[in-house]
Amino acid sequence: TPTNILLLSLAFSDFLVGTVLMPIQTLQITYCWFLNPFLCSLYMYVIDIILFSSVINMVLISVDRYVAICDPLHYTSRITVNRVKFCVCLLWSCSVAYNSYFFLLHLIQQYFSFVCFGNCASLSNNIATSLQLVLNFIIPVTVIIVLYMRLFFVAMSQARAMRSHITAVTKQISVTKTAKKSELKAARTLGVLVVVFLMCFTPAYFVSVGTVNFIIHHSLAYFVQYLYYFNSCLNPVIYALFYPWFRKTAKLIVTLQILQPGSCEANIL
Repeated sequence: TPTNILLLSLAFSDFLVGTVLMPIQTLQITYCWFLNPFLCSLYMYVIDIILFSSVINMVLISVDRYVAICDPLHYTSRITVNRVKFCVCLLWSCSVAYNSYFFLLHLIQQYFSFVCFGNCASLSNNIATSLQLVLNFIIPVTVIIVLYMRLFFVAMSQARAMRSHITAVTKQISVTKTAKKSELKAARTLGVLVVVFLMCFTPAYFVSVGTVNFIIHHSLAYFVQYLYYFNSCLNPVIYALFYPWFRKTAKLIVTLQILQPGSCEANIL
């Protein structure tokens, strides 16, 4: 489904954070990068690509839920699998191209300003930092918040409408209620996902405004960075906790029941 494709893209970026970014981050515990400057710039480039993709993935998921709740009659015609695949491919391609500019800036900075041998620090260019702040955080977060405010207003009005017609119990209405309940539950889950995202991402961007040197040299920098990355760990946990079918499926996989004959017929709903 279109929603699952978006979740797969988000899961892929979260997976890269855990397998690529966080292990390499331990190389900076001594505040000094022991590899060459090019690899440092490449590392920062990969960070920018993955984190920017994660943010835009959240925006696309919010748009998907917004259309599903606020304009359900046109959802299947507007949000198609092919369109979502195109958007995901465009997202990663644009992320690679957009962050190439910061990669070149960082590469130049690495070769002309060293704090220690092999120093690997974030960009200290105020213009570049401000641009990243606006494009990577302020604009996406504003879009997400506006969509969610609208989404929850519509969700509340739907809930009131359902309560006002509760006496009309027919099979068709029962099916409609079940569908609406499923959509609202998905919206609530994404709401929690967005709140956790803001809690993890906001400190890093808040501290980065006009305090680039503080981020590089202060011991709090690593706490902020790992909090930044920790969001990728929390995303799958949130989905596992909020969806019973997700918990049942995970149990079947972990306990290896999925290898038993007839496991494909297991009831997980």
